[in-house]
Amino acid sequence: MDLLLILIYVAVAVGIFKLFKIPVNGFTLLTAALGGIGLIGALLLGMNYNHPFTSEARFYFATTPIIPAVSGTVVEVPVKPNTPLKKGEVLFRLDPVPFENAVKAKEALLADAQQVTGQLQAAANTAQQQSEAAGAKRDGAKDVYERSMKLHKSGAISEADFQRAKNEYLSAEAASLAALAEAQRARLEADAELAGVNTDVARLEAELATAQFELDQTVVRAPADGAVVQLFLRPGMYAMSMPLRPVMVFMPEEKPKFGAAFLQNSAQRIEADSEAEVILPAVPGRFFKGKVITVGAYIPQGQLQPTGSLVDPEQIKGDGRILVEIAFEDGAFDGYHIVPGSSGQVAIYTHHMHHLAVMRKVLLRMKSWLNYIFGDGH
Repeated sequence: MDLLLILIYVAVAVGIFKLFKIPVNGFTLLTAALGGIGLIGALLLGMNYNHPFTSEARFYFATTPIIPAVSGTVVEVPVKPNTPLKKGEVLFRLDPVPFENAVKAKEALLADAQQVTGQLQAAANTAQQQSEAAGAKRDGAKDVYERSMKLHKSGAISEADFQRAKNEYLSAEAASLAALAEAQRARLEADAELAGVNTDVARLEAELATAQFELDQTVVRAPADGAVVQLFLRPGMYAMSMPLRPVMVFMPEEKPKFGAAFLQNSAQRIEADSEAEVILPAVPGRFFKGKVITVGAYIPQGQLQPTGSLVDPEQIKGDGRILVEIAFEDGAFDGYHIVPGSSGQVAIYTHHMHHLAVMRKVLLRMKSWLNYIFGDGH
């Protein structure tokens, strides 16, 4: 564009010199040259500031790292790379035998705990009956003791008979108290419950649910509609849940987002809803119209994260760029094979000095045609 402007200015200057018969000397040539430099420089600077351009643009897409929830040996990998999958389809299976055994062990312990719970209830009922019997025996002994006390005072029975009745009552009283304590202990043990369930049973039910969950996790399924890319997992490999190390990469079926990064110099001119044009190396000679939908509210180089070290500004590399998201009309890329991750170049046209946008559009189209000129080691 700058060469084109120079050629146009030279042609106009030559025409003016000939039309107005301006003498050609050092003064007039210097004046024309300086005027050209000032005019062309002002046009280019105005275009760069008000209608910014960047070559840092790309179609960005999200991926999901697949990490098994449990560790185990891979026994089956039924998926194929880059093949469309539906949510819930099997990605791979781990050896379920250890987890099935864990479930069976928990089921056995739960059944035993439930049986013990029934036995505790029966023991509590028995202890209650024994306590009631001991209480009845104590009441009988107490009645005999009280009658013996009256008879002893009147001299109707001997001292030995009175002492025997007294000892029998005290013994029955002690036995009744012991039976009552045992009944209370048995009832507390039998009635130890959590949300209406015996505590041992509740604990084992929770452990069984965890074991069943781990068994279910031996079958790893697609988290959403999408496809697995670059599949390297094979049967016989050992997949670990910790440390967090993905065993495959899943790409959800989502529309890629086109993002561009602009220099901070244009921060005052980039606004939402501004018109944008994009050229792609994948489609030489073509340009695509879009619109700015979001302008980044931050620059990544300024982020802070909690660490054990103080922030060292000297370790922050680069000034950073403003991130801008651009949306296109539906069907804008119909008929073209543009894969996610493709790069591009972007120009944004603002309402400031809008007449200079023509220069940017011409320059962008020239760059688009230059995409036909490329080589890879030739």
